[in-house]
Amino acid sequence: MNFKYDNVYINETSTVTGPYESNGPLSKYFDKSYNDLYFGSKTWEAAEAKLIEDSVTLLLNKASKTKRDIDVHISGDLLNQIVATNYAAASIQIPLVGIYSACATSTLGLILAANMLDAKQVTNAITTTSSHNNAAEKQFRYPIEYGALRPKRSTFTVTGAASAYLSSFKSGIKIESATLGTVVDSGLKDVYNMGAVMAPAAAKTIYEHLTFHKRKPDYYDLILTGDLGIYGKDILKEYLYKEYNIKLKNYDDCGTIIYDIKKQPVCAGASGPACAPLVTYSYIFDKMKKREITKVLLVATGALMNTTMMNEKNTIPAIAHAISLEVI
Repeated sequence: MNFKYDNVYINETSTVTGPYESNGPLSKYFDKSYNDLYFGSKTWEAAEAKLIEDSVTLLLNKASKTKRDIDVHISGDLLNQIVATNYAAASIQIPLVGIYSACATSTLGLILAANMLDAKQVTNAITTTSSHNNAAEKQFRYPIEYGALRPKRSTFTVTGAASAYLSSFKSGIKIESATLGTVVDSGLKDVYNMGAVMAPAAAKTIYEHLTFHKRKPDYYDLILTGDLGIYGKDILKEYLYKEYNIKLKNYDDCGTIIYDIKKQPVCAGASGPACAPLVTYSYIFDKMKKREITKVLLVATGALMNTTMMNEKNTIPAIAHAISLEVI
């Protein structure tokens, strides 16, 4: 499903990260970073809730708004029953729409907020997405203390939270259009190979977006996927060409940008719901505000599995949602 918007803008953003991200190549672009993974909390899950609270507080300060000024908060994370979001929301006290689309949650949140604004159901909205490396590893694979080795094809969950303030006020970055993805199941079962799992879903969404809007890939200065990593990135380009006859040249992946893959112990690159918005709201928006690039198609990708389905040896479905961003 595709949408077109007239007056929807991302007026302000905030980004909060953990130590791996602050030691990466984008460190100077983040608003706040922690040098450990607890952030003063007792558990990984509580630490992720703290990330969300910090991100929203920073955003409100940057936008010169209070909690009472905000109509709706749309937020999601990677943990079971989006518990980080729910516990943070109890403190934040803004009407909440909790969402889950795995690592595609950030663009889903932007689409929902944009639709509400376009329909004049709200005057403003905040969207937030978070992930925490240790909390995610504990839930989906093994507790960090177990010391399990990971294959090189695996990705490394980003620790961070990113928020955006949206309204119809003409300022910042315009959300020009969007494509809501459909679930794709390619029959893969490898819980470590998230790039291969999500690449077909990203390809389908990119194809549908370009076809519906009658655009060529070079309409965009940059087509940016969420977290395919170094292997999934190559799979996407090959898959797009073979299945849809689309060649990507102006393309990159957030999972290969946020870390220095050659120097940091992150295997194939980054993953996690916070990966795409952390890179986009900091580094990419900086380039857009400088008008180095003016049109970006952000395609966040998500693997829609849980531990039960993986233990039962089921295949892993995936989804991707796209947002077209333009400099005004």
